[in-house]
Amino acid sequence: MSSCLVEIDGSSAVIRLTGVLDAAGAEAVRGALLARLCDRPGPVVADVTGLRVADAAGRDVFAEVRREVADWPAADLLLCDPTVDGPDHADAGVLAWPTVDGALAAIAAAPLAAVLTAELAPTVGAARQARELVTTGCQHWGMPTLTDPACIAITEMVNNVVAHARTPMTVRLAPQDSTLHLAVRDHSPLRPTFAGLAPPTRAGGRGLLLIDTMARRWGSSVVPDGKVVWCVLHPDDEAAALG
Repeated sequence: MSSCLVEIDGSSAVIRLTGVLDAAGAEAVRGALLARLCDRPGPVVADVTGLRVADAAGRDVFAEVRREVADWPAADLLLCDPTVDGPDHADAGVLAWPTVDGALAAIAAAPLAAVLTAELAPTVGAARQARELVTTGCQHWGMPTLTDPACIAITEMVNNVVAHARTPMTVRLAPQDSTLHLAVRDHSPLRPTFAGLAPPTRAGGRGLLLIDTMARRWGSSVVPDGKVVWCVLHPDDEAAALG
């Protein structure tokens, strides 16, 4: 019987995978990687030195996770794979180094420009706290045109947690080039659904419409004990709206 052991060091960005990874174990590995990326901002290194990948499903899980977190604030997945000679896009788009030290050195060479995180309770004051965080970030990062749309988007994301998930939440935001990435992580498996424009006679239900209007992209990711709802805002969109 094949098995894959996932070892997580709480003080490190490294996750070590050993044993045999096949289709049966791919979902557990996916969940462990996403959970770690939820818990700490910044890239995570999956060390596959002691891992044998048995089939395509196991091989593809790393690229799938990297695509899943591409628009999360300050999140990425790297590999330590001794079968590569140097930094290489192995495993269909995941950057790999032959040693853990090499992967960690690459992370250190490109430290996070900025990231802000807040742990909030599902109370009526949560949205105000989230807006304060967004305003601070936009001021520090020189993104004044994104302050208002980002505050609207984060308000709706947080209020959805307060009204529906009713769990503690993590609010995180980070700049990436000229874009602003926002995410709210809660502990409810219920994913948001967006059916487009709501009729004017319907009460409520417009939160996702506002997010869809403000953001260039948005979506949700299922994680082992809940979900992450994220969005990306671009200053060009705000300039076009003003024009």
